[in-house]
Amino acid sequence: MLGVGPMSVNCVDAAIELSNKNNCPLVFIPSRRQIDSEEFGKGYVNKWNTAEFAEYVRERDTNGNVVLARDHGGPWQSELERKNRLSLEKAMESAKRSFKEDIDCGFQLLHIDPSIDILRTPSPDEILARIYDLYEYCWSYAQSVGRKIWFEVGTEEQSGRTSTEDRLTYDLDKITEFCSVSEIPIPKFVVVQTGTRVAERRNVGSFDTPLRVAGEIPAVIQVPRMVELCKRYGIYLKEHNTDYLSDEALSWHPRLGIHAANVAPEFGVVESQALVDILESHDLHAVSNDILQIAYTSKKWQKWMLPGGTTSPRERAIIGMHYIFSDREFIDVKNEARRILCKKGIDLDQHLKDSVKAAILRYMVLFRLVDKQ
Repeated sequence: MLGVGPMSVNCVDAAIELSNKNNCPLVFIPSRRQIDSEEFGKGYVNKWNTAEFAEYVRERDTNGNVVLARDHGGPWQSELERKNRLSLEKAMESAKRSFKEDIDCGFQLLHIDPSIDILRTPSPDEILARIYDLYEYCWSYAQSVGRKIWFEVGTEEQSGRTSTEDRLTYDLDKITEFCSVSEIPIPKFVVVQTGTRVAERRNVGSFDTPLRVAGEIPAVIQVPRMVELCKRYGIYLKEHNTDYLSDEALSWHPRLGIHAANVAPEFGVVESQALVDILESHDLHAVSNDILQIAYTSKKWQKWMLPGGTTSPRERAIIGMHYIFSDREFIDVKNEARRILCKKGIDLDQHLKDSVKAAILRYMVLFRLVDKQ
């Protein structure tokens, strides 16, 4: 399965159209920063709240192939929770209210991720205890309102290295034991570190490197071990941060037995680059410069920078641009570009959507979800 980050309206439309055309399942994986309930300030993607996003997708998903999934649900996964420096108790309550809205809006897969803690570094057992609490709450609430849901669990942030068998075995032992005692279904997916991590405009993890990484078992050896370990528990392996991997690395995913993978920031950057390129190719340099300046000034690119990196201001602007697609200042400048290009017979959003569609299709083909087109 391919998890697509809903980075923009064009990205959402592109994924739905590909799913409908190919009659192929795709999963939308909004984080709480991208899409959240009205209570938590919605999200940066089209300023949609959870209900608005779900309704938009359902109206267009004519074949019923698109799965709505919450990505990174848990304490301090919301900007408001971090900004207000909520206590653990209040952050957990906040996460539950967000999950409740997801369930009410028909989300079918919930990723429970308590890996963030703004107050201290929790132990593995403390992280597991938070998973149990959120898991039991979501299951009980879904049962009470007649909703069928699946779970995805993760216990650590992506580091770019591969998970250890000992840690994964311990986590799966504990989680399946909890599910058995609580009479709750085991997770559908577990997030496993396969050696992927995104920074700037590349994947800097160990998965796609041709060189041996010190202290690391190569992914082609370690990942199949993890897949077999997951199979013993009856749980599928999910990979995050799959963005920017090479065609060769992606083609290995089905062969290695990886069951599902998420891609998000790459699709936002693809659309941003396509926007700048079409403006400059039609001599709209002043408009392009305005857009780049707005994006650079926002500083939304900062989280993606490598320490000591020498990425140019232009590249930084393109990396962070998708975060401001719904900001009024950006919309005004883009509308000006849309009017100018329309007079030249160019549909700007169709062009941008086609660019994102090509990027999504690359993953679908290499994951053998569809034939080469």
